[in-house]
Amino acid sequence: AEALLPRIRSAAEEYRTITERELTLRRMDGSLMTVDCMVTPQMEPGRAPEVLVEMIQVDRHLRIVREGSLIEQNQVVRQLVRGMAHEIKNPLGGIRGAAQLLERELKSEEQKEFTRIIIDEADRLRSLVNRMLGPNNLPSKRTCNIHQVLEHVRSLVLAEGHQGLVIHRDYDPSIPDFTADPEMLIQAVLNIVRNAARELEGGGNVTLRTRTRRQFTIGQVRHRLVLCVDIIDDGPGVPPEMMETLFYPMVTGHADGTGLGLAIAQSLVNLHGGLIECESRPGKTVFTLLLPLEPSDEQ
Repeated sequence: AEALLPRIRSAAEEYRTITERELTLRRMDGSLMTVDCMVTPQMEPGRAPEVLVEMIQVDRHLRIVREGSLIEQNQVVRQLVRGMAHEIKNPLGGIRGAAQLLERELKSEEQKEFTRIIIDEADRLRSLVNRMLGPNNLPSKRTCNIHQVLEHVRSLVLAEGHQGLVIHRDYDPSIPDFTADPEMLIQAVLNIVRNAARELEGGGNVTLRTRTRRQFTIGQVRHRLVLCVDIIDDGPGVPPEMMETLFYPMVTGHADGTGLGLAIAQSLVNLHGGLIECESRPGKTVFTLLLPLEPSDEQ
């Protein structure tokens, strides 16, 4: 109402129609919605001025456009990275081979140590390039339970000994088994939860929440039933300037990070026809995995 009142006053006082696109309003329950709004003054002789307020909720349309853009960006970036990786891997193979030949000719162990460094660094760069390329194999789908996936990730992260980290569960037990590649999903969720744990060094909370949505659109495709996995943490949040490029390879807020974890997670979920979204503010960051729920053949 606070955002709408100034526009109503202006329309009534200036007797002109006011149109506002993508206006954010707060509902009574505190949640936000985005609307296109038109305020039209109504004047009749002998009556006090009135205004007609017309609102069309556009949240769903904006989300579909945003998701379509995110999927398209991810595909373009992957094609670009694949082209760059090909150009990098070819000379790396030559450098490594030349270093191996040189090592055979050298007599001094001290000099051979330098060629071993060259070989090791070439292998490290090749490994990094392969990670940048992301998954090359199609999902090996079988019957999968999302809560078994999340429990496996929870056990792995807690075993890493992050001090003060608490991982809460908020599961919907009615979610059915579905067909997916559980190893790929484990890796995708693990990358996100590890990022959250890193941001929460010194203590904090992560919540794993599962829900379903009916007749839900991912990108441009409408699905009868969609699985939503929310990974919520109470850390400092994602810097606003990183939000648009968050899932790009080599984008990281840490000096010792590779910036590949989220890019790989997005690629793994994309291979299942899904998408990862992120909303963040200081004190609350939510990564949402959206996956079409394909019923298990065994059910």
